[in-house]
Amino acid sequence: MTGILDYGMGNLRSVQKAFEFLGEQSVVSCEPRGLNGCSRLVLPGVGSFAAGMRNLCERGFDAYLRQRADDTPVLGICLGMQFLLEESDEEGVHRGLGFVQGRAERFTQGKIPHMGWNGVYNLRTPLFAQIPEGTQFYFVHSYRATTAGEGMIATCEYHTEFPAAVNKGNVYGVQFHPEKSGERGLQLLENFLKI
Repeated sequence: MTGILDYGMGNLRSVQKAFEFLGEQSVVSCEPRGLNGCSRLVLPGVGSFAAGMRNLCERGFDAYLRQRADDTPVLGICLGMQFLLEESDEEGVHRGLGFVQGRAERFTQGKIPHMGWNGVYNLRTPLFAQIPEGTQFYFVHSYRATTAGEGMIATCEYHTEFPAAVNKGNVYGVQFHPEKSGERGLQLLENFLKI
């Protein structure tokens, strides 16, 4: 079973529906104990970094994720990926969960937010199994990871190259929305279920 963290912000139902389509049972919970029987965890996200991290911490999800990540696959989606980084400069500098090296910074060029379909390249790890280079995924974001060190497992370009996906141990993050990215997005979620 897959657990979806409800911290008061995020596209919970669309993520849950994608897993249902794949035949995966999932549960949405606003408290850690509701996820204890889950073999993998998903951290979706829409909204601001500061408010999201505050909500995560108030509900105890920050400590819970740090405890579970040693032996449980975790997937952060969009803002959920940015939470995995060390910090963000959205609305001031705020600490992230620190699973992956890097910080989130606002785009300085182009129309903001970066919204729509864009190709993803330099695909690594089993998360992208059977997904070709240049596959189009759906993005909606104003902030991007500026570095992910060795944890960068896919890239995208919007006026500058940035990490489209990151990984450290059992923790994965994607800046795009696989649940809104059609067949290839579903393939990525299915790959996550196999990790």
